[in-house]
Amino acid sequence: MGLNLDVRNKMAKRAAEEITDGMVVNLGIGIPSLVPNHLPETMTVMFHAENGILGMGPSPATGKEDGNLCNAGGFPVTVVPGASYFDSVTAFGMIRRGKIDVSILGSLQVSSTGDLANWIIPGKKVPGMGGAMELASKANKLIVLMNHTDKTGRPKILEKCTLPLTAKKCVDLIITELAVFEIVNEKLMLIQHFHTTTVDEIISKTACDILIAENLKVIDF
Repeated sequence: MGLNLDVRNKMAKRAAEEITDGMVVNLGIGIPSLVPNHLPETMTVMFHAENGILGMGPSPATGKEDGNLCNAGGFPVTVVPGASYFDSVTAFGMIRRGKIDVSILGSLQVSSTGDLANWIIPGKKVPGMGGAMELASKANKLIVLMNHTDKTGRPKILEKCTLPLTAKKCVDLIITELAVFEIVNEKLMLIQHFHTTTVDEIISKTACDILIAENLKVIDF
């Protein structure tokens, strides 16, 4: 089952805590696109899109869309003062040169060592990997927002990914509807969990060994 909007927003709110003033941030589609809704209005963040925008603003009001202005997923966006436009070559050059402070992506699977598999399920048609490989490899910090299990209840955090990889040992932080994990020295550490779950439940739904942080915290929102 998919997550309801309230749960998705709680995950996005937790991810927003990783962003600080002045950062350049790239957001994937899905839950990551909700992150800007949870940033303080006083914070200056320049959102980057692979199709050639730096400085995306909120979604436009209905009827106010600009047909020439969209994000990498094709959805209408606005821009903030100081925004700039450029071709995709420049957009990817920014990524490859490490100019993206934080990238927040969805995923199909993540391994205990931080491998990312988020672009294809074999046998299913997809438009392509897009910018995921570059973002995973070159963003200064990579955060994954995803369901803890798939639609059948199988864990999505594994000892080793079974789906084709996007990049190896690239994930820094995983946020699910249950918990927040940090990859520390290629090991999975539980650092926080939502108040609606328990450590035992998290362990039962994670298909690899987990380290428990000494100062494990509970997220109460």
